[in-house]
Amino acid sequence: MTERKKYILRDDLALPKQEVEFSYREELNDAQWEAVSTLDGPVLVIAGAGSGKTRTLVYRLAYMVERGIRPEQVLLLTFTRRAAEEMLRRAASLVSGDVGRVEGGTFHSVSASILRRYADVIKYPNNFTILDTADSMELVGRCRSAAGIDLKQRRFPRRQTLQKLFSKASNKSQPLELVVYDDYPHYVEYIEPMEAIRSEYERIKAERGMMDFDDLLLRLIDLMEGNEAVRARLQRNFRYLMVDEYQDTNPMQDRIVKLIAGDDGNVMVVGDDSQSIYSFRGADFRNILEFPKRYPNARVITLEVNYRSNQQILDVANVTISNAVEKHTKILTATRGQGPKPVIIGAEDESFQSRFVAQKLLERREEGIELNQMAVLFRSSYLSSDLEIELGRRNIPYVKRGGLRFFESAHIKDLIAHLRLLANPSDDLSWARSLRLIDGIGPVIQENVMMKLLGAADPFQALLEIDRPKTSSFDRFRTLMTDLRRRRDSAAPSELLSIASEYYEPMLKEKFDNYPQRTRDIQHLIGISSRYRSLQSFVTDLSIEPQDRFAETGD
Repeated sequence: MTERKKYILRDDLALPKQEVEFSYREELNDAQWEAVSTLDGPVLVIAGAGSGKTRTLVYRLAYMVERGIRPEQVLLLTFTRRAAEEMLRRAASLVSGDVGRVEGGTFHSVSASILRRYADVIKYPNNFTILDTADSMELVGRCRSAAGIDLKQRRFPRRQTLQKLFSKASNKSQPLELVVYDDYPHYVEYIEPMEAIRSEYERIKAERGMMDFDDLLLRLIDLMEGNEAVRARLQRNFRYLMVDEYQDTNPMQDRIVKLIAGDDGNVMVVGDDSQSIYSFRGADFRNILEFPKRYPNARVITLEVNYRSNQQILDVANVTISNAVEKHTKILTATRGQGPKPVIIGAEDESFQSRFVAQKLLERREEGIELNQMAVLFRSSYLSSDLEIELGRRNIPYVKRGGLRFFESAHIKDLIAHLRLLANPSDDLSWARSLRLIDGIGPVIQENVMMKLLGAADPFQALLEIDRPKTSSFDRFRTLMTDLRRRRDSAAPSELLSIASEYYEPMLKEKFDNYPQRTRDIQHLIGISSRYRSLQSFVTDLSIEPQDRFAETGD
């Protein structure tokens, strides 16, 4: 029978002394128990993949309440509301104390709650409006329209792009100019009007009692840095701070943690520097790397026992992680035994890789493993494009998570539409898509042009004979399609695609603010097409892929 240990409630808490029994020590390994039972001072928990991080947080919440710490003195910060609610629910199931009084939530929700409490201090109404991303984008759009910029004379960032730039500058605590240089260098010449739009955006929000998501963090920082009494009160109220997924915090969130915890407060942060993937959102993995420097008295606890994978897989992960220049050292060990060795295949090219993966999927299915029990992981979504073609060719249904399929992206569909017309001049959808791209062609003219094209025996000849609309853009389109048709039977698909991409490039720049990234996608598409000898086979493979049976996609 497992020994049941007894603990005495802490003397420094204004609660009557009583003995409480703690019986779930056996469910934690030594490192987890150390993390759960270490309550005082700063603690950094490096939680390797599959090491029971959530269990550790849940048990620590329960243990704190069972030790007599007032629940309302505990603050749990997570990256989703659901994560906080789930942790609190699980902790409540372990102890009889009122875990529900723990304040838990996202950085933004907790910031909003505190700011409403101190609205008079920050000179905001306590019923201030919180703008979601769509609201913020709309207001930025109004400021953009009111800026007096002649949008017909020059290419200026759309409201979506401006909103992203403003937000990233806030989250990274960087000047807008630096963010523009890093992410949209082709807009550097417009930094001054962008700064003016941002200033107007900030003025309107303050005037009308509105905050966007970034303001919630900024205003809380300003509140605590500018008012020592408020900061001291919050530090007394939240004597115990716990932060999940710390590797994905941005500079503002890290600053909030420091201000609430103080120089040597009771703060536990949990995360894994090897799992930091949100730098594009402003996250800075150095927050977790430098925690011991910022808190010299911090205890560092490493969770290295993995409950998810076999040791052979972890050995590969350990070697890979060890090559990181900056890291918290950890060596993962498995509870599930050795298992089979992972296999590394050095594919000679992307096409071989796709054929190999598809063949293995079919082999596993023949062995009785369902397709929905298999997964293929990619470093980036666009790298799946070649495999998507191969899966379509072999009639293997799949679900793609984490973004649009490569061939469903607007710029890819725009470009491919021109090649589809070479393969099938009666393709009305491709005519419509191609015509919509042309300046000066609205819905009415588009419909008239299509009636003439599709009513003719030879749509390409009819295209040459149409006398309207008389625009240079339409003339360029006619020249392109004539040239493509002339080369159709002799040129490789990659050559035809290159010609079409030169025509499409000005439209790409006009249509998309992030056109440099989309230009790279097009070059990737041209690379895929270079493996085909005939236009028909290339277009056929692209046509097979996006059928309804493959239509389910992730967010």
